[in-house]
Amino acid sequence: MNKLYLVIPCYNEEEVLPETTKRLKEKMGTLMKKKKIAKDSKVIFVNDGSKDRTWELITQYHQTDSLFGGINLSRNRGHQNALLAGLMTVYEDCDMVISMDADLQDDINVIDQFVEAYEQGHDVVYGVRSSRKTDTFFKKNTALMFYRFMKLMGVDIVYNHADYRLMSKRAIAALSEFKEVNLFLRGLVPLVGYSHTTVEYERSERFAGESKYPLKKMLNFAFDGITSFSVKPIRLITIAGFIVFVISILMLLYSLIRHIMGDTIVGWTSVMTSVWLLGGFQILSIGIVGEYVGKIYLESKERPRFIIESYLK
Repeated sequence: MNKLYLVIPCYNEEEVLPETTKRLKEKMGTLMKKKKIAKDSKVIFVNDGSKDRTWELITQYHQTDSLFGGINLSRNRGHQNALLAGLMTVYEDCDMVISMDADLQDDINVIDQFVEAYEQGHDVVYGVRSSRKTDTFFKKNTALMFYRFMKLMGVDIVYNHADYRLMSKRAIAALSEFKEVNLFLRGLVPLVGYSHTTVEYERSERFAGESKYPLKKMLNFAFDGITSFSVKPIRLITIAGFIVFVISILMLLYSLIRHIMGDTIVGWTSVMTSVWLLGGFQILSIGIVGEYVGKIYLESKERPRFIIESYLK
């Protein structure tokens, strides 16, 4: 039988952890009884510098039940780094890893389908939302625009997939070869290649606590994904710059003709509009280029993406 590890990043999840551990214990026990997974399979919680009792609870669960383990990061590094820390720490000890969030929004009942897909030879199984009934109108439409924009930018990303996925040992080993500091795992995992498939599921409301991804973080996450995987924004600046240059040449010719004809009165509105338009375009362009330069700066430092303080196996 294949050994399965669940990797679950946690940040201030003390309210939801008791219910999460209860449900996962039942699910893992059922899979073991059906002989779908090995009896030494585990659930590993990754504490991402929580400020509440999250790590204390993880330690208690580990002491009372060998099914549960924990990884404690030295400080908060963000969801993607915490998830990567879990994957890189455990993959050599198991055959497959399923990553999921602690808030019970991901349907744990489809874990059976994940395992079956792995047994059929798939190295990566993506959990894909079948609908967005639980989302607000704003979140639903902004998510749709995000996925479409990422595709437009040339990023290979699975539509309606977050970080609920199964990866085989060799898929994670291949993922470990990617060394970038600016992490966007939804874009990195498809680059691994290997055989993959999808499993659809209904996403539930958060069981307890507050979302760890408010609008500001979601926007930052989206922008990181775009700038980490595509240079098209810079190319668009080049194209826009060329268009503006052509327009300026035409305007120069137009001004010379007007001057030759003796009509040299210049409209104030056209001048001010041109100044504001070009000024705004230049500032926006500098900002986008600066974002890429900043990422190059961070990557060149080669700082560790995470530091593990303790590991409860």
